[in-house]
Amino acid sequence: QVQLVESGGGLVQAGGSLRLSCAASRSIYNFYRMGWYRQAPGLQRDLVATIFSAGTTDYVDSVRGRFAISRDNAKNTIYLKMDNLKPEDTAVYYCGALYQGRYYWGQGTQVTVSS
Repeated sequence: QVQLVESGGGLVQAGGSLRLSCAASRSIYNFYRMGWYRQAPGLQRDLVATIFSAGTTDYVDSVRGRFAISRDNAKNTIYLKMDNLKPEDTAVYYCGALYQGRYYWGQGTQVTVSS
């Protein structure tokens, strides 16, 4: 079992920055893939950024160059640094992790970007 707890969401003006954190209840060293997803009201949950155990990363086109995903294995935590935020980035952001063939989710953290 894995518990994931997100934090760091909030209200920010367009052009501002936030850093989200996702703390895992166990070592993430062997987690093959972890990622950040977001879900706006009435829409499906979409992948935003991925980080693999080797440290490689990938981003959806709409956030590439503005968002950065990173991991700190010593703290069992991954982060999402979000710069130059836009109103269309408003959503609930979820952390997800693939571990031993099962995908785990956090409870989500709200990010609201005002224009």
